[in-house]
Amino acid sequence: MIIVTGGSGFIGSALIAGLNAKGVSDILIVDILGKDEKWKNLRNLSFADYLEADDFLDIITAGRFALPVDTVFHLGACSSTTETDASFLIRNNFEYSKAVAAFALDKKARLIYASSAATYGDGAKGFSDDESKLSQLQPLNMYGWSKQMFDLWVISNGMLKKIVGLKYFNVFGPNEYHKADMASFVLKGFQQIKQTGKVRLFKSHNPAYKDGAQMRDFLYVKDAVDMTLFFLDNKKSAGIFNIGAGTPRTWLDLANALFAAVGVDPNIEFIDTPSAIRDKYQYFTQADITKLRKAGCDKQPTTLEIAVKDYVQNYLQTDSYLSSNNI
Repeated sequence: MIIVTGGSGFIGSALIAGLNAKGVSDILIVDILGKDEKWKNLRNLSFADYLEADDFLDIITAGRFALPVDTVFHLGACSSTTETDASFLIRNNFEYSKAVAAFALDKKARLIYASSAATYGDGAKGFSDDESKLSQLQPLNMYGWSKQMFDLWVISNGMLKKIVGLKYFNVFGPNEYHKADMASFVLKGFQQIKQTGKVRLFKSHNPAYKDGAQMRDFLYVKDAVDMTLFFLDNKKSAGIFNIGAGTPRTWLDLANALFAAVGVDPNIEFIDTPSAIRDKYQYFTQADITKLRKAGCDKQPTTLEIAVKDYVQNYLQTDSYLSSNNI
């Protein structure tokens, strides 16, 4: 059996679709469906069972999970970069992850968990996934800090040679509609174009960057899934790895790709970055994927323009996507 925590979420549901494409359906999904629309992500997937996250935690901490487990993909977490309840993040992202890690190791199952590029903070310490440098990182928000804490806990407890941590960069694509403020700019920009005919980008408050020239490592979710599944098939690989395109692009590049995909002329308005996040804003990210390549993953990321076009034209603009919300 394969367990996927956060399995009804954005990357989690795309990962299960990838597993289904490989003929795998003996999957236990663990998540918190709550009152949003994440349940729609499950409708076209094949899986064996579903458990709410609290129930799963109770079962594994009591030692009552009797089924054999091959792999645990631990993707479940609060991913809001604006969450201010540090105690909640500690319980949900750190303590829960420790319990999942202990369970996986006890079951002698392979653990592949989601870290985050948010651990790199403003990038002053670089974007290398060299584990010897991870303790130097200074996340800009509590979410990134909670992910950093678990990375360091894994290292300090000597688990790094047994499990895989993946630092996802700016992933976008189908199945993110439920993420509200945490949805990608592609989804938000598409909605803005449909409603107003233009998109809004944050102004630069850093003299080193012009408006719209801030850069991100954007990665299509289908590529993120392929890179993640590489570690399912290559069980000798262990450690912490960046999951990104390796090539930064500007917000203007992304906006222009979006307008091209929709088929309208660019119309961009620059607005002030909200003061609440201005001092936590990342002006540049770039995944160093050297270690990923050395591990043997030769997946070539989809170009930004092609990825945005696929997302817009084959999902966002189709009635079938609106009714099923599945890859």
